[in-house]
Formats: sequence, C-alpha cells, structure tokens
Amino acid sequence: MITEGDQGDCLYVVGSGTLFCTKIFPNNTDPTFLKRYDPGEAFGELALLYNAPRAATITANEPCVLWKLDRDTFNHIVKDASQKRREKYEAFLESVPIFKTMEPYERSKLADAFVEHKFKDGDAIIREGEPGNDLYLL
Repeated sequence: MITEGDQGDCLYVVGSGTLFCTKIFPNNTDPTFLKRYDPGEAFGELALLYNAPRAATITANEPCVLWKLDRDTFNHIVKDASQKRREKYEAFLESVPIFKTMEPYERSKLADAFVEHKFKDGDAIIREGEPGNDLYLL
C-alpha cells in the first residue's frame, strides 16, 4: 500500500483485514517489523502532516478494505478542527479577568499553547513541594 521513501498524497483507514508496517533502518538490508494495523486504525498521515516522504512500508497481510483520504481533504479537516479549538480557547480566555486586557493576537497565541488535561475525582493536580511548571485554568 505504501512504500518507504515514496511521496505521500493520502492517508488510509483500515476497514477490514490487517497490514504490517516495516522499515529498513540505516546499515540494515532487511526490513524491521514495527507495527500491525487492524480495522479502525489509520496510517500515512505523517507524509501529509510534514510534507515528507513515506517513513515506512505498509503491506497487506491478508485481503483488506481501506478508506482513502486525500491530502486536500485531510488538510481542510485538520485546519478546521484547529480553528474550532482555537476559537473555543480564545472565548474562554476572554472570560478570564486576568486575560481580558490581552490583545486578540496574544490570546490567540496563548490559546494555541493550551493543552487540555482531564482529572478524575480525587486526583492530585499539584503537590506541595513539587516544582511548579504548569498553570492550570478551570
């Protein structure tokens, strides 16, 4: 399905069947097995995300059904999801008094840096005496 080093123009989602992922590492002539792809998993996105050659070879291990997503559609979906995420976080930042005075561009950059963490009831979020490397907003 994919050959290491080829240019990538799409990603695939496995509908049925299994595929093997292999890679030939430097100073090695035999491919090294990396991963088995099963139904519901996707591959080929690295070439689309980074506009780089295919990083590995993917071969069908049995008859397979794959769903193909082209580069333009993939980019549109990723960009649309990214924009919605940014808008959600920017709206939140505007509601926090300490961030209201920021310029929209600054809020946008801060929103891009957000990482959402979910905690269960009883989880420790910060502990006394540990280094404080993160800022949490509820």
